[in-house]
Amino acid sequence: MKTQYFLHKKNGFTLLELLVVLLIIALLAGYVGPKLFGEVGKAKTKTAASQMKSIAGALDQYRLDTGRYPSTELGLNSLTKKPADEGKWSGPYLMKDVPNDPWDKPYIYTIPGENGHDYELKSYGLDGKPGGSGEDADISYW
Repeated sequence: MKTQYFLHKKNGFTLLELLVVLLIIALLAGYVGPKLFGEVGKAKTKTAASQMKSIAGALDQYRLDTGRYPSTELGLNSLTKKPADEGKWSGPYLMKDVPNDPWDKPYIYTIPGENGHDYELKSYGLDGKPGGSGEDADISYW
């Protein structure tokens, strides 16, 4: 009688196959990752512009009620909390406190604004400093 030996091949992946798959994933992540993070910066810039537009609408409503924009000293907090000396205030003009910009820094409000504008809202972007480009660029609304 003959003895038969059966070798059963185990199902699974070899180490080489796993390394090839990991290499492919790493290459894709290296290509897609930077592009994806660039889009995050653009989204933050668009969010800042949208928030400033909303704040500007509240400032305009404040002006309609009181006859003037809040002073630089009163700042944007006067949109949610009545200033002590403002009798015609009919706020709050924003449902929540004024948000920080998408980089978690307060918006800069000045009156009068530059170039003859009544006021200016500004965010200095990611670096928090005037000037810059890309995600560090200043965003202004007036």
